[in-house]
Amino acid sequence: MKKIKKIAVLTSGGDAPGMNAAIRAVVRTGIHHDLEVFGIRRGYDGLVHDDIFQMEAESVAQIIQRGGTMLKTVRSEEFRTEKGLEKAYQNIQKYKIDALAVIGGDGTFTGAKIFGKKYGIPILGLPGTIDNDLAGTDYAIGYDTAINTVMNAVDKIRDTAESHDRLFVVEVMGRDSGLIALRSGISIGAEAVLIPEIEVDYDKIIEKLSKNTRKNKSSRIVIVAEGDKDGGIVVAEKLKESFPHFDIRVSILGHIQRGGRPSCMDRVLASRLGVAAVEGLLQGRKGEMVGIVCGEVVYTPFDRSIKHIDKIDENLTNMVDILSL
Repeated sequence: MKKIKKIAVLTSGGDAPGMNAAIRAVVRTGIHHDLEVFGIRRGYDGLVHDDIFQMEAESVAQIIQRGGTMLKTVRSEEFRTEKGLEKAYQNIQKYKIDALAVIGGDGTFTGAKIFGKKYGIPILGLPGTIDNDLAGTDYAIGYDTAINTVMNAVDKIRDTAESHDRLFVVEVMGRDSGLIALRSGISIGAEAVLIPEIEVDYDKIIEKLSKNTRKNKSSRIVIVAEGDKDGGIVVAEKLKESFPHFDIRVSILGHIQRGGRPSCMDRVLASRLGVAAVEGLLQGRKGEMVGIVCGEVVYTPFDRSIKHIDKIDENLTNMVDILSL
C-alpha cells in the first residue's frame, strides 16, 4: 500500500449546513497526521480545471459556524466525460495528491466511484445532503439544520394561520425523499404530511381536516415534500375544491432550508466524519462513504450508499395520524 502523504478535499452537489465543519475537520486531522492538505474549489469542476490550493490550519479558522461551503460547489458536466476525467487525473498527478475526501451526496459519490476505480485513487466520501437519503448513516451533514430551519419557519407560519383561521400548505425540500417533510411535520404538529414514498390519500386528508373543522381548530398546516407527485400548489387547489370556505395559502420554503448556521448536531457530526475520513484513508480504506450508525463510525461501499432510502419508518407516518387529532 502506497504511503499517503498528501490528501485533498472538495465539496460537490448541493450545499448543506455543516460542510465547512467537515472541511475543517479533514484539514486539521490531516495536518495532525503530518499530511499536506489541499483544497479543491468548485468540486469536480475545480479538479478538472486546476483550482487547487494548499491549506493550513489557519485556512479553516472561524468556519465551523458558517453555512454553505468555503470551497464552493458546482455540478460538473465535464467531469462526466472521459476527457474531463483525464484532466482531473493529470491535476492529481501534478500536485502528487495521494487520496481524496469528497463531501456531498449520491451524485458526488457516483463520480468518486468512477474516478477512483479508473485511476486507482483512494477516495472516501462524507455524506453531505439535507435530504438525508443515503444508505449507511443515520444522519447526513445538513439534515438536522434543515429540519430545524423548517420547524422554525412553520412555527411562524402557524402564528399567522391562527390569527386568520387559515390553512397553510407548506412545501419543503425533498425531491426523492420525504424525510425533511416527515420529521418537520411531526415537530410542528402538522395535520397532514405528503411525501413521495407514499401514495396520497386525499379522502383521508379531507376526513382529517373535516374533523379538525368540527373541533374549531383555528389553524391547519399541511406539509408537502417537493417530490410529492402534486406539489404544494396543486395540493392547495385540490383541498380548496373540498373546502371552498377555507382561506388556503401556500408557502414554498425553498432554499432557505439549505442555508444558515449549522446546528450543534451537524457541527459535531461533520467533525466526527471528517476525522474518520482522514483516518480511514490512512488505514488504506477507499471507495467508501463514512457514516455514523447507532453512534458508531461505519464505512459503506459507494455502490450501497448511493442507493436512496425508499422505505419510510412506519412508526413516523403513524405518529402523524395519531398526534394530529
